[in-house]
Amino acid sequence: MSNQVYPEKMVFGLDIGTRSIVGTVGYKTAEGFTVVAQCTKLHETRAMLDGQIHDIGSVAATITQVRKELEQQIDRKLTDVCIAAAGRVLNTATASAELTFDEETVIDAEIIHSLEMLGVEKAHKKIREETEDTGHNFFCVAYTVVHYYLNGFMITNLEEHKGTKIGAEVLATFLPDEVIDGLYSAVQKAGLQVENLTLEPIAAMQVAIPENYRLLNIALVDVGAGTSDICITKDGSVIAYGMIPMAGDMLTEVIARKRLVDFKQAEQIKLEASTKKKTITYQDIMGLKQKVERKDVLTDVEDSICQITKEVAEQIIELNGGKPVSAVFVVGGGGKIPGFTERLAEYLKIAKERVALRGIEVLSSVTFLQEGIKKDSLLVTPIGICLNYYEQRNSFIFVRVNEERIKLYDNGKLTIVDAALQFGYPNEKLFPMRGKELMFTVNGEKRMVRGELGEAAVVLLNRKPAGFNSVIEQNDEIIIKESTQGAPASCTIGKLPEFKQTLNFMVNGNKVTCPRYMQANGEMVSEYYEIKDGDVIVSMEYYTLEQVLAFLDIAPQGRVYVNHMPAGSEEKVYENFVINMEIEEQRYEPERYRDEDGVIEYESAAAEEITEETAKSPVPEQETQPEVPAAAKEIMISVNDRPVVLKGKSSYMLVDVLDVVPFNLAEANGREAVVRVNEISVNFAHPLVPGDRVELYWK
Repeated sequence: MSNQVYPEKMVFGLDIGTRSIVGTVGYKTAEGFTVVAQCTKLHETRAMLDGQIHDIGSVAATITQVRKELEQQIDRKLTDVCIAAAGRVLNTATASAELTFDEETVIDAEIIHSLEMLGVEKAHKKIREETEDTGHNFFCVAYTVVHYYLNGFMITNLEEHKGTKIGAEVLATFLPDEVIDGLYSAVQKAGLQVENLTLEPIAAMQVAIPENYRLLNIALVDVGAGTSDICITKDGSVIAYGMIPMAGDMLTEVIARKRLVDFKQAEQIKLEASTKKKTITYQDIMGLKQKVERKDVLTDVEDSICQITKEVAEQIIELNGGKPVSAVFVVGGGGKIPGFTERLAEYLKIAKERVALRGIEVLSSVTFLQEGIKKDSLLVTPIGICLNYYEQRNSFIFVRVNEERIKLYDNGKLTIVDAALQFGYPNEKLFPMRGKELMFTVNGEKRMVRGELGEAAVVLLNRKPAGFNSVIEQNDEIIIKESTQGAPASCTIGKLPEFKQTLNFMVNGNKVTCPRYMQANGEMVSEYYEIKDGDVIVSMEYYTLEQVLAFLDIAPQGRVYVNHMPAGSEEKVYENFVINMEIEEQRYEPERYRDEDGVIEYESAAAEEITEETAKSPVPEQETQPEVPAAAKEIMISVNDRPVVLKGKSSYMLVDVLDVVPFNLAEANGREAVVRVNEISVNFAHPLVPGDRVELYWK
């Protein structure tokens, strides 16, 4: 044949089965798939059992025969091949993953990929725990996202949506190293390189269950020679894979024992019994020609058919959450034996019309250029292997992570994070970790302060800085220095928004603003108090009368009234309460006492009582005495809404604030200083009295 008739790029697919190897060469068009050439070769010996290669050399020799015959048909050299692994040793695991963001975030493809990889990592961890005693090393060969979630609600596609939390339920499939290495060795020994690797149930589903059918709860059963692979769809995605180690070879072995023939002859009898031929002629191991009715052969295998279909039905129900599916599609040669679909429907307890072989109806869009090709269920998996190449190109590549060589299943979009996970890096060591959070309550409300974010992992790809989503290729060298955890969270009372709030009182007709007092675990604390985990913080809604007077540094004379009622020192003064009193205007500290009702009263503490008579008496001349400085006193003011105590002087000016509040006048840098007392602009010589509210900052 002239290769000018065909496109430059054609797909070569090999279905390496237990009984035979089917090679298919073709290409995809807008109308469907065109098969240019096809070849089937039976194994000369039982080189494969239950889908597992036992004799690599023998299988490689059969692959070589198939390759050479196809090359003659298309007049073209074949070097790359697509293959599928049987589900005989397939392990599956479902895992859920979540990502949470500090604020609403637009979800992009990179975030989605990170979410999916987190799910695959969790599924891989499950597999490793379940198979720890086997000594097998399992590789993820494919995964399917069953559901996505956005802020707790199920969604079909996350991309470009906004949210604070996303999730995914991932179904991942794994194969042991020996299976992959066996397939690769046989193919390479036949002079071919693996271009794409998929799973047989995935390949069969590619043809037998179109995407628009996957909204329905359907099971696909691929009955081969050694295994019956099961795939279940629902709500638009694959929800489970399964397998039972029983299939067509079990029927062949029964016929061999019953009719005293070798395995190859028994296989021929089984194939003829699957047709409408009434009488079957064969030669037994004694060399004698025999005849048997087709119905007798079917009777021979009836018990085995029941056993296989019963096991398949039970597996379907288990994978489907304890209930039967709505319909079952059967493909593969083993399912063609009469009575198989009827028995399966019976064990599933569904109508027999809902269990059917899939063949010519699902291959309607497949065109065979060869003559004499019959469309039936035997061709579903071989065609599916070729079609899977267009859906998702997969193979294995080797890279080095921290100088260790690892093997990765190449899905065409491998990144450094995939290599890191396969290497065994825990997810928390790849991305920055926050320090321990601080938990406490403020006025009964739970409050949390997050710890600081640690440093991200350092990644080098071929000795150059790279990111975790950098694409990797064969023989790349990757160096990863794990991420670190940030410092634990910390917070002081002064950082709480409640601390910046104030209480306002009316004192003798003047509005007085006081900072709120704060308590930690029942004790008064300052703004510098370092909050501890579990602390109970309360912002006081009141001052006691004694605290108000101390804050204002006022010495009242006589009774003090709160809201026009006599009040004691422990009287609680809330927002906008009114305080009235007569203020003692003398330089001596008044004496304070409580009357019988507990009301505070004050009296003069002068050295001697001044009366009208003594005031008129002349003052005797005395020797001149040195002037005694006024006694030092403390006053409390607020600076930028924070309480400040000034000490050591008898009177104060605004400039004294600079001794206790950091404010460097040399740091102007072209800015204007705001200097105000009680909301009035002043200079630094302005006198200060208790309760003044100072504002001092750069504008």
